[in-house]
Amino acid sequence: MSNTALVTGASSGIGREFVRYHAEKGGDLIITARREEELEALKADLKKEHGINVHVFALDLGSADGAKALHDKIEAAGLNVDILIYNVGFGGQGRHLDRSLGEELAMIDLNVKSLVSLSHMVAQGMVARGKGKILNVGSTAGFMPGPNQAIYFATKAFVKSFSEALAQELKGTGVTVTVLAPGYVETEFAERSGLNGTKLVSGGGKTPRSVAKHGYDAMRRGELVTVNENLLGFMVNWVIPLLPRKTVLKLVENMQAK
Repeated sequence: MSNTALVTGASSGIGREFVRYHAEKGGDLIITARREEELEALKADLKKEHGINVHVFALDLGSADGAKALHDKIEAAGLNVDILIYNVGFGGQGRHLDRSLGEELAMIDLNVKSLVSLSHMVAQGMVARGKGKILNVGSTAGFMPGPNQAIYFATKAFVKSFSEALAQELKGTGVTVTVLAPGYVETEFAERSGLNGTKLVSGGGKTPRSVAKHGYDAMRRGELVTVNENLLGFMVNWVIPLLPRKTVLKLVENMQAK
């Protein structure tokens, strides 16, 4: 039985751990990111350790036709995607008006537009085959607005809303959609996003391995939305929605400030 997972952002962090965890279970892989050298090295390790099939497609999903280019390569190779794990994305610390507009729009392109495009294209094949699983990596940031990371928080709110709606629309097709909404994770994200020196980062985070395992297992069970920490899940689902909005805005602003 086919068990091929397409993992985006596979060269490092949570994405690489998704890849390794799926490989440990004997599944074949399609891995993509911009860094081809890292992908090829990962492919060599996986084939040696697990004897699985690994296909590498190095490209920039944030480019205008990135998602279509990836899907075209997959179809040209005659591959079916049984699991789609959309993990790629980035953030950016600072006030919206102080940040480059180009960088803010690029964040929307990668975190939102590419996710929507790839979901639309890949899910068509899944529905036609009557089975499939989609795991979109969101964030607890998607449960609230985010001063000092306004665009990032907004993109993750979109990921959560879109994924839940898509899951409902796909009921009865054999295809499920899961949103993984972790808190802070120890990856390259903080450095790229300029978050070093903020309260969010100073407290440390969970390991990429633990987060990937949590999300992957939840996807396999067909869960809708999952937070990798019980206390954090309680906070974003039951406490923050009841707090005054101005209080939430101030709390988040302070956490993201330097």
